[in-house]
Amino acid sequence: MDKKLGAYICGGCSIAESIDVDALVQIARTEYKVPVCRTHPFLCGPEGLATIRGDLANHAVDALVLAACSPRAKTDAFVFDPSVVLERVNLREQVVWSHKQRDEDTQMLAEDALRMSLAKVGKVEPLEPAPGEISTTVLIVGGGLTGLTAAAEAAEAGYDAVLVEKEERLGGHLADVRRVPPVRAPFTAARSSDLPQRIERVTENPNVNVFTSTNIVRTQGQPGMFDVTLQTGDERSTHRVGAIVAATGWKPYDTAKLGYLGYGLSPNVVTNLEFEKIAAAERWTRPSDGKPLSRVLFIQCAGSRDPNHLPYCSTICCTEALKQVQYLHESCPETEVYVVYRDMVTPGLYERYYRTVQDHPAAFFVKGDVSQVRRDSTGDVRVTLDHTLFGETAELVVDLVVLATGMVPNSTDGQVLNLPQEASSAQAASQVAEAEKKNGTSGAHDATGILNLAYRQGLELPLLRDGFPDSNFVCFPYETLRTGIYAAGAARAPMDAASAEEDARGAVMKAIQCIEFARRGQAVHPRAGDMSYPSFFLQRCTQCKRCTVECPFGALDEDEKGTPKLNPNRCRRCGICMGACPERIISFKNYSVEIIASIIKAVEVPEEDEEKPRILLFMCENDAYPALDAAGLARLQYDPAVRVIPVRCLGSVNVVWIADALSRGIDGVMLLGCKHGDDYQCHFAKGSELATRRLENVKETLSRLQLEPERIEVGQVAMEDYTKLPAMIDGFMARIREIGPNPYKGF
Repeated sequence: MDKKLGAYICGGCSIAESIDVDALVQIARTEYKVPVCRTHPFLCGPEGLATIRGDLANHAVDALVLAACSPRAKTDAFVFDPSVVLERVNLREQVVWSHKQRDEDTQMLAEDALRMSLAKVGKVEPLEPAPGEISTTVLIVGGGLTGLTAAAEAAEAGYDAVLVEKEERLGGHLADVRRVPPVRAPFTAARSSDLPQRIERVTENPNVNVFTSTNIVRTQGQPGMFDVTLQTGDERSTHRVGAIVAATGWKPYDTAKLGYLGYGLSPNVVTNLEFEKIAAAERWTRPSDGKPLSRVLFIQCAGSRDPNHLPYCSTICCTEALKQVQYLHESCPETEVYVVYRDMVTPGLYERYYRTVQDHPAAFFVKGDVSQVRRDSTGDVRVTLDHTLFGETAELVVDLVVLATGMVPNSTDGQVLNLPQEASSAQAASQVAEAEKKNGTSGAHDATGILNLAYRQGLELPLLRDGFPDSNFVCFPYETLRTGIYAAGAARAPMDAASAEEDARGAVMKAIQCIEFARRGQAVHPRAGDMSYPSFFLQRCTQCKRCTVECPFGALDEDEKGTPKLNPNRCRRCGICMGACPERIISFKNYSVEIIASIIKAVEVPEEDEEKPRILLFMCENDAYPALDAAGLARLQYDPAVRVIPVRCLGSVNVVWIADALSRGIDGVMLLGCKHGDDYQCHFAKGSELATRRLENVKETLSRLQLEPERIEVGQVAMEDYTKLPAMIDGFMARIREIGPNPYKGF
């Protein structure tokens, strides 16, 4: 479409003092024939905004290029109708605040920044939301404490809720405990559960539809338009829901693996859940022969915090042990109770509870490691402890041993096939084909029988760190790799009841937010509010399956031929599919291979004899680009030869851009994205890692073209690395200067 383009250049925040603003005006008017080009000393102020809005109201412009501060700044000021194409040029943080004033190279940097944005706007099209009728119902899977809280909160917020529980009763594990740890002052005694009131709050609410003894047969569709089929006895029903909260809870760690702690050796070795049944029946006797309990030993971290079992802390074990010690001393005050621990984890006000239980004269807390558990001929259990507080070995002879077994999310019931989401070659397609042949379907992994997703990428939520589905454990809790499906409670991470209740509220808020965003045709995190979505020129599709394999969020299904089928509301707008496609058939209206190619072509490349190298810097907009802004805010300087191109995710970088850049004489290409690995996570899950793998193939190609592979560098940057970023850029520039000019310069 033909655009009425307006370019507005701000002179504030040292911009006019540092560069020649009039020269930028001439570039806009002469090189790009911009009909409306204005300058203002304070563009974000009332007068500057009135000038822009006046031109829009008079229909003088319908597309804007604002050359001022970072697009991450003044976002509340520069808000216009979604039909207006808007591009912002970062003159403040990444030009005048990070380079020398009135310097030739700084001026060239500013001019190229304007050229690149003008070229981009010429290719961008206005955005329209994806069509579809959106449901405002929230599906909650699981009727334990988390699920009950989520259903009640959703209903009381004005949204219908469907609560599905596979058992015949509601309550989950909470229904099996005698009491729960204290959550109110004075925090000194366990309290009775308020589960009956919680169940009534849900079952009596007309906005909640409760299904018990029910399984989910199939979940298909996308946020706002999920169609969920339920099986209750012999009856099936289908419900349209807008978002899903997976509150599927936990199960105890497999006791068959705890033989080293004596489980199975004697009936006098029980788990903490089994001890709850003893307490409920008030049978304070030894299970083997009915002898009254005179000595009881609690062993903490039974399977937890152990690299051979559960590597994480299960959170509830210590407070549950305190509660059960208190059970004993209420009924049998003379019984000696020993608690063997590595560390007592009683966060917050639970510390008061710990002190109360610890102060009982028959309570003994012993730090140490259990090295041996034996049963003697009398039925007693002998427990040997090493590494005690005094460095000695000790033996305790007791009537009963209680093992604090850890929490395992119910989502790990099935066997997950670990398909390489980071793969970007024919090897990935080959592995997908093998998986399909093995499974007889295109499901990609076996079902756990919980959600039964009708997704090409798998039937259940992908499991990530420690077997939990929570995908952005650094930045965005509740999010999973399936858009619109949020994990809560012990399904998301080990937690106690109070935390699970709070977690349910947070997950429901995210579900409601997802529904409202879907109603407006907008994306959820991290590109919240984005109305773009990919389109596919399927006439050129080769069914290579790279886009479907690499999409981290299951946005793409396939038909029987392997052709991708988009579910736009599942899409997070990362562009990883665009970066994966070798045929370049995937594009967004405001972000495409062609658009970025036009930006690259807009960069002025000096001749070799000018000795002014040019470097392209592709920067992830989530961490790397903000880090460069932070460097500017701190007035840290770096080489002005770089030309920055922000990208949605490093995984969206198509290798053709690098080929275009080098063929035009660009001397080097640097790609900076989110950190990835066990201790951090790319905002788009695998994007940064994917880019790193793809670029290895590009470097091999450069060697065949007689170009040094060192002309390309991929790096990881977190927000807090902004002080290191200038040195990273300058180090790469020093290497490029040492290598010398691109031999394709001038062709």
